[in-house]
Amino acid sequence: MEVLCKGLTKIYPDGKEALTDLDLHIQEGLFGLLGPNGAGKTTLMEILTLLLEPTRGQVLIDGCDIRKNPDKIRPQLGYLPQFFGYFPELRAYEFLEYLGGLRGLRGRDLKRHVQELLAQVRLSRVAHKRLKTFSGGMLRRVGIAQALLGHPKLIIVDEPTAGLDPEERVHFRNLLFELGQGRVVILSTHIVKDIEETCQQLALLHEGRLRFQGPPSAFIRAAQGETWEFLGSAEDVEIFASRPNLVSICEKMNGICFRVVSPTPPRENARTVTPNLEDAYVHFLETARQAA
Repeated sequence: MEVLCKGLTKIYPDGKEALTDLDLHIQEGLFGLLGPNGAGKTTLMEILTLLLEPTRGQVLIDGCDIRKNPDKIRPQLGYLPQFFGYFPELRAYEFLEYLGGLRGLRGRDLKRHVQELLAQVRLSRVAHKRLKTFSGGMLRRVGIAQALLGHPKLIIVDEPTAGLDPEERVHFRNLLFELGQGRVVILSTHIVKDIEETCQQLALLHEGRLRFQGPPSAFIRAAQGETWEFLGSAEDVEIFASRPNLVSICEKMNGICFRVVSPTPPRENARTVTPNLEDAYVHFLETARQAA
């Protein structure tokens, strides 16, 4: 299974160009989709899930053109949107059986498939509980289960860990990693750590164009030598808090630690540190802002 986009362009009726000549090659495993609001991520996901037609260009999923063979592609797709709708009065197994029926699954095969999916997302013990009693993390796992109905080869997940507590976030990232074995899982998120912890490849979109595709390690190298930490005071918080090149502020035993990306030292006492994906992302956005 692979996804291939060639010259993909989407222009909305109001003239807004959401994607411009996008060339993208996605293979099996977890693939991270990164970019600020308005970068074109949602438009790309809607095209890949057949909810939106491109203006120009071609998309091949497992070798099939999505415009020429939508009925052949549709059964291969699983989608978990950021805002996942469900029926709160239904029990977990009832909800999945209902959606499975809409996908054409029937009888014992459907019931067995639902039981397997509930076990896979670690919800077997609560299969008979109503969805209105589920936590946010449990509902996201139900969302993954419905995306897996029918054994799709391409799964697209939008902001999967948004609103989850740290423990649920770790569990969910581990689950996504398992799902990436033998299929394509596209993970679109603003939480950079989700991509850093799980994805071997990522694409960065900015203003509708592909700005980077490759392993996170290659993207991180751009911030090498330009990521700094220094200890400051409470007064420095007001100075640096509004700056776009600020990565983080945290309190330590010996003072307030500031982490900043900059081509030059932001303070005399600043020291260079090994960058991570979040540093590289801030570095890219700052470079793009200055070039605009």
